[in-house]
Amino acid sequence: MVRILTKEELQLDPRLFEELKRSVFIYPTDTIYGIGCDATNDELVERVRRIKDRPDQPFSIIIPNKALVYQNCETDERAKPWMDKLPGPFTLLFKVKTRFFSEKVIPGLDTIGIRIPNHWFSDVVRNLKVPIVTTSVNCSGEDFMTCLEDLNPDIKKQVEFIIYTGPLKGRPSTIVHLEKSEEDSGVSINAR
Repeated sequence: MVRILTKEELQLDPRLFEELKRSVFIYPTDTIYGIGCDATNDELVERVRRIKDRPDQPFSIIIPNKALVYQNCETDERAKPWMDKLPGPFTLLFKVKTRFFSEKVIPGLDTIGIRIPNHWFSDVVRNLKVPIVTTSVNCSGEDFMTCLEDLNPDIKKQVEFIIYTGPLKGRPSTIVHLEKSEEDSGVSINAR
């Protein structure tokens, strides 16, 4: 049975962090609610794929710190101004040099979407010390979750935790292409 947590419960009980690392869970961000798991855990990432009915599309990740980007992704002079905007409502796409997450996050690809939300949940990710899969809470083609009433009951049955803070009025993050050459790069809106 799913357990609904508040921000306060999570902050008061550090043991919950270890439980989250072994679970698929729903959480708030600065944009909309996300569903995710420890992005280094193949089995959990595969569960998120089945829940979302996304067999091979890439997922983005929330990272615990910016150093992971500079250590593991290809960056150029265009990256710094965008990295300076983090935390924020952006998903920055980078080519991967070294995988620091499961192959199942971006099957067969060499580009990763990186987020650091401007939200207290980023502190949770720092405490977990692992990247977290981040994708909208919906099955492919359905509306994304902004409150508990929007949550698809089939999804609710398949997660261990919901970290709920009330309705969110955000929109999916803005995608910024930093993995392409300067003339091909751009910004687009996308719910990843």
